[in-house]
Amino acid sequence: MTQFTPPRLRFAPSPTGYLHVGGARTALFNWLFARRHGGVFVLRIEDTDLERSSQDMVDGILDGLRWLGLDWDEGPAIGGDYGPYFQSERLDRHRAMAERLVAQGHAYYCYCTNDTLKVKRDAAEKAGSAWQYDRTCCALTPDAIAVREREKLPRVVRFRVPDGPTRFDDLVHGAIEFDGANIEDFVLLRSDGQPTYQLSVVSDDVEMKITHVVRGDDHISNTPKQILLYRAVGADEPKFAHVPLILGPDKKRLSKRHGATSVTEYARQGYLPEAMFNFLSLLGWSPGNDEELFTREALVSAFALDGISGGNAVFNVEKLDWFNQQHIMRLAPDELAVRVRPWLVTAGLWHDDYLGDRHAWFFAVLELLRPRAKRLDDFATQGALFFSDAVEYDAAAVDTHLRAPGMDAHLEAIDASLAALDTCDPASTEAALRAIAAARGVKAGVLIHAVRVAVTGKTVSPGLFDVLALLGRNRVRARLAAARRLLLTPAS
Repeated sequence: MTQFTPPRLRFAPSPTGYLHVGGARTALFNWLFARRHGGVFVLRIEDTDLERSSQDMVDGILDGLRWLGLDWDEGPAIGGDYGPYFQSERLDRHRAMAERLVAQGHAYYCYCTNDTLKVKRDAAEKAGSAWQYDRTCCALTPDAIAVREREKLPRVVRFRVPDGPTRFDDLVHGAIEFDGANIEDFVLLRSDGQPTYQLSVVSDDVEMKITHVVRGDDHISNTPKQILLYRAVGADEPKFAHVPLILGPDKKRLSKRHGATSVTEYARQGYLPEAMFNFLSLLGWSPGNDEELFTREALVSAFALDGISGGNAVFNVEKLDWFNQQHIMRLAPDELAVRVRPWLVTAGLWHDDYLGDRHAWFFAVLELLRPRAKRLDDFATQGALFFSDAVEYDAAAVDTHLRAPGMDAHLEAIDASLAALDTCDPASTEAALRAIAAARGVKAGVLIHAVRVAVTGKTVSPGLFDVLALLGRNRVRARLAAARRLLLTPAS
């Protein structure tokens, strides 16, 4: 009986920018696979581009993963048995692998200067032919190499690409083959001693015992080079799964022109992490049915690599809004209150008694606003009419609905009727308003629109009579009075 070995997967972002949507989706797929199969999710920061990397970007990546709930089992802040987990702290290991490859004959020193290579490349282009490195230095004798070493000539380390095809079975695309004749002897170590991506990633994945590499389609061309490195050092090759890229609605690669691409920016815009989690999981993956709304636990149970599509996925903000609204509707009242609180605090609309003596009223307001809220910030903008006594009037709404002939008298009659009600509940206020309309010979809709503008300042709101009941008689009457005073000022 074969002993089960838990899979080890890694997400290895470069801190040259914050966690963007594509990276977050890649991390999510790795995390889901690891959790589904009782494996290990490793976070490794590939920070070898020192000029463009920064601690601020590292923090942004960690914050984005934490916001999504993608906890890592090994990596920054928690450590692990295969650290360090910052690539810049592993450079000596990378260089050692390159030297082993040279010693074993799988790689060689190349002393060709950039100028020399440029001359050859330009000549090939002028002749209309493709050019790749011609292995000039591969033919150097040991004595010739020794002379160059004594003279300390600048040199890179190149991998000697073997003849023949390189094949691998991609877990998404199936069998993929590259002809070695089309892969030039690629550089492992630059002349300044800095490892290249190909060397670093293989060195780290080998030492961290990574069993599965799940990453974007844009890495497919890197895979044959990395497989050749695995084979050269005698290491087991991980299984590869290349997932489709994420495109904008115009079918071009997702970028800032399509809106926010940083995960933390979506958090600042009022999206729920569980909604983004759900949305990203379905960008290029399908559970095999029409189901769309998932909890994290359900996604872990359902996720399988064979559900990943080979075609590119389209990022649709309207669809994300739909997911967000659906997950907002799923929140328990007390949880919704906790999520909304920071937005009300920022808007200057928060009072501690909303979760104290007035929690029943506060929860009722949130329930009224919930069906219309696409994002958490909507509770602050749409709920301002409840949480503040200041009413901002839309000038066009006032001109259309409040400045109608006889409206001041209509509002005065409505105010008197509300004052006489035993209770100011939705049914009572609606009955009162409709009775006023009938008595005064106007359509009920005319008064409904006018009262809505009077108490909210706008033509659109949740159900008017629910709004009146939650505002309460005194606040409604105060706003009717303010609206009547507004009618005394000339139209703009």
